[in-house]
Amino acid sequence: MSARIAISPESLAGLGNGQIAYVKAVKSENIRDLFPDAPEIAAGQKFWALLDARGTPLMISDSRDAVVMNAHENDLEAVSLH
Repeated sequence: MSARIAISPESLAGLGNGQIAYVKAVKSENIRDLFPDAPEIAAGQKFWALLDARGTPLMISDSRDAVVMNAHENDLEAVSLH
């Protein structure tokens, strides 16, 4: 039997902070959930968001490659969220 380690949600959110960024597919209808100041965008489009380890949105693009490149330019390891 293996031992279980308890970790608070706050501590879990802090893991990888400043080192990891998450790449997440976002429908145009949901962009304002992450970026409240974003302009109105026609429904039915797919975008890519880059989020820090705590889930704070960093950038959005219609190109997954662009958000991954931005992560690398900022010394962050990009990982995909499903």
